Amino acid sequence: MRATSGVARGQAIALMGVLERNAYLVKRYGWWELAFFVWTVANTLTIVFIAKGVEATGGTLDVTRQTASLLIGAVIWSYLGIVFEILTETVAWERWEGTIEYTFMAPLARSVHLVGMGAFGVLYGLVRTTALFGVVALFFGLTFPGANFGAALVLLAVASVSFIGVGMVTAILPLVSPEKGAQLGFIAQGMLLVVSGVYYPVDVMPGWMQAIAMVSPATYALHGIRAAVLDGASLNAVWGDLWPLLVMGVVAIPAGLAIFRRGEGYAKRHGKLSRSG
Repeated sequence: MRATSGVARGQAIALMGVLERNAYLVKRYGWWELAFFVWTVANTLTIVFIAKGVEATGGTLDVTRQTASLLIGAVIWSYLGIVFEILTETVAWERWEGTIEYTFMAPLARSVHLVGMGAFGVLYGLVRTTALFGVVALFFGLTFPGANFGAALVLLAVASVSFIGVGMVTAILPLVSPEKGAQLGFIAQGMLLVVSGVYYPVDVMPGWMQAIAMVSPATYALHGIRAAVLDGASLNAVWGDLWPLLVMGVVAIPAGLAIFRRGEGYAKRHGKLSRSG
């Protein structure tokens, strides 16, 4: 019992170490973080201006609602993208810092390492997303008097678990392919962007794309969060979006860990842990 307790304590300390190290890296590259945040604001404004463009050309839809819907899509995708990217770049970060050999040979459970990276992504993403939402909503003068932000946060939290699992799978790509793996991870993220209804309803896509959308956690997160924020929907009302996210979260992390371990074993056997690739 004492030995088990000591192992658990050691892994808990290691988890905090992962979080602390990533926070230090963000602080070190603070000016770059600010530059990327400004870029994200500009990108989000461009997307939300789609609704204003419809208004300018004589469109008949509810422009305020469409603006808010696009804002939610852009902001939530930015958040989920941060979680996804931090996990996808797990190996790249180690290579940049010159610590990849040490990290992958350290007595650190891989589950603790990856969950720690995902937890950091969630915390960092929440801070950036809150700031982004506030800046863009203020820019367009949007208010959400009937919004159920509690239900929206629950959906976001559950979706985060699913995206951590998906990110674990893409994190293996830079490990097995140092040259092009990271780019492939972003291609996978882009494919999810296309089918998940971020900027347009899922039902406008061809049937085969709608079928792919059914297995994307972003599809359910966006649909449920929009209902909660725009219509004040309760958790009971968005249960149809919540339960698929719960199922995906339960499956995604164990599957992601299993796939990552197999890729890690391959990388070690073939000397892929070298810093230079």
